[in-house]
Amino acid sequence: MSIFLSSRRLALEAIRCPRRTLSMTSRWSADPWPLPHTPQHLSNTETPSDIPPPTPIPRPGESKETLRARLVYQSRKRGTLESDLLLSTFARDHLGQMDETELKEYDKLLDEPDWDIYYWATEGRTPPERWAKSSVLEKLTIHAKNEGKVVRKMPPL
Repeated sequence: MSIFLSSRRLALEAIRCPRRTLSMTSRWSADPWPLPHTPQHLSNTETPSDIPPPTPIPRPGESKETLRARLVYQSRKRGTLESDLLLSTFARDHLGQMDETELKEYDKLLDEPDWDIYYWATEGRTPPERWAKSSVLEKLTIHAKNEGKVVRKMPPL
């Protein structure tokens, strides 16, 4: 109720005195959800360099088919819509042709934070040395460029 009253009061004040209202709204000018690729978003989503790379969960005896099915699911259920769309369409288009070595490399890539993967793929950030020569990340970068201008949507599970 108080939020409604304060926003109504602010709207009424804007009609009476626009200059004063501008100073009142300046404290709310910082966007809590900045758009990707904006400087504020880039700085808010950067993983500190002193954090060691994630340790993958060991899965001894996992078959190639099970690995591929798990990677399809993990590509879609990331947590951010941007990463979900990018990785799920990549998985749909490329996992079927990958050999076991590339599948395991992709599995390690999925252990990285969502925004890091997204910005490495869209070339918003330089990947760390451990991913600099990755063939899977190179394929993902080409996929993210979408040079064919394909309209992408989430593939069915």
